[in-house]
This record gives sequence, structure tokens and C-alpha cells, in this order.
Amino acid sequence: MALAARRCGAARSFAGAGRRRGPLEYALEHGIVDEIGDVAAATRGADLVILATPVSSMPEVLEEISPQLKGGAIVTDVGSVKGAVAATLPDLLPEGVSFVGSHPMAGSHRKGVEHAQVDLFEGACCVITPLAETDESVVDRLRLFWEALGARVRERSPVDHDDQVAWISHAPHVLAFAFSHALRALPLGSGELAGSGIKDFTRIARSDAALWGDILSANQKSLAGPIEEFRQSLGELALAIETGDADKVEQFLASASEGLATIEPGGTDN
Repeated sequence: MALAARRCGAARSFAGAGRRRGPLEYALEHGIVDEIGDVAAATRGADLVILATPVSSMPEVLEEISPQLKGGAIVTDVGSVKGAVAATLPDLLPEGVSFVGSHPMAGSHRKGVEHAQVDLFEGACCVITPLAETDESVVDRLRLFWEALGARVRERSPVDHDDQVAWISHAPHVLAFAFSHALRALPLGSGELAGSGIKDFTRIARSDAALWGDILSANQKSLAGPIEEFRQSLGELALAIETGDADKVEQFLASASEGLATIEPGGTDN
């Protein structure tokens, strides 16, 4: 975000804070940020504060920085779950500071500042989740920020966001993790036959386990439906295969394209 915002002139200066000194020094040396420090120092006087931590860590971070946030500042996040965030974070802010959640649907399984991409958000969808009481001018400012970075901004309520990304993002990760977990039973020597198909399907299973454990646990309610639908679909297909019903198998595979047609093109999920 800092790289993209710097390139398009969306901000004048950038400060970074994090748990480990090494990545911060890398960001400073490579011109990604202008200054580094502890989280309180980095956010003091900021116009826009972006929380890029696991969802479960956000309240603790916000409590630490809240006393020195200036009036008129906007706090957003890039977490993958919004219900818990919207229910907790706004109440931790001082008067005059606004919170609006963000979820850029872009990224990769790779982590670390050395993998930062200046064009990551170009053409990608970014969901913002204002509350009913959020001032429209605040929403507009955040929208303009993401649009400057090249994103296609969509608004959702926190509840609708969680229900929809459970299908679009979280369930695919569940399936990729589950399939990769089952590969422990792979017949000896099979791995050397792997082509692009299995590599594409399992790429997101290389995502950070701690981060995704946090995401899936935080969105467990919305995930129940997609997981059950997949369980039923897999059972239906498995039964057709096991009973040798070739027509049923073909019908099932053909109907899968109807599901794919519901996905709006554009952007990549992390």
C-alpha cells in the first residue's frame, strides 16, 4: 500500500511500525516508508492509519494508539473478517476519529515486505464496510484513497461482507488446505508427476497458517453454509463416480460452469 500510495501521490509521508525490526529497516532502506518506530510513534499525527495485523490483534493495537490519534483521522484495516472488527474497534476510538473497514481482495501466499508489489491493487476489488452512522465524507475519502491505488471499490455492510467472502475467499482456502492435508496419503512417487493444475489449486494452501487460522476462526458462522454446500456437492459427485453413473457425472461437471458464471472477473484473492 505504501509503494502504491507513494507512486500515485496519495500521501505525503509514510511511517511504519511492526513486531520485528528487520522488515521495518528493509522498508526504510528501500524507500517504502519514510520513518519507522513503535506503533504509538508511527501513528501520532497521521491522517490515515491502516491496521495490517491479524484481526484478533487489532483491538490491542488500537487501544495502544488511540490516545494520540488526531481529530479528523481515519482508521481502516485490511483484515479478511469485518463483523468482529466493526463490533469492537469504533468504540475504542477517541471523539473525532472515524473507523471504516477495508478488505483489498489482492495478494499472494508469499509474505514479507520484500514481496511488496507497487501494482498489486490495480484492477483488484477492494471492499469497504462503513457503518450506518459513518459520515459520508469519511467514506468518500477512503474510497478515493483506494481508487487512487487502482482498486475497484465496492461497499458492503460488515455482515454482508463476511457472508460473501466466506464463499469467494475463505471457503476456497478451506478446500485447498483440506486437500493439501489429505496429500499426506499420496502414493509414493506421485509428486514428481505434478503439473500446473494441482499447483494452481494448492497455491493458496501455502498461505500463512497463523494468519489463516485467525481468519477462519473469526468467520466461523458465515463459513458454515459454504462448507456444508461443498460437503453435499462432493458427496453427490462421489456417489455418481462410485456407482459408475457416467451420465450423472457429466451432468454434474457441466452444471459446475453455472456456478463459475456467478463470479465477477477481476482481481486476485490472497
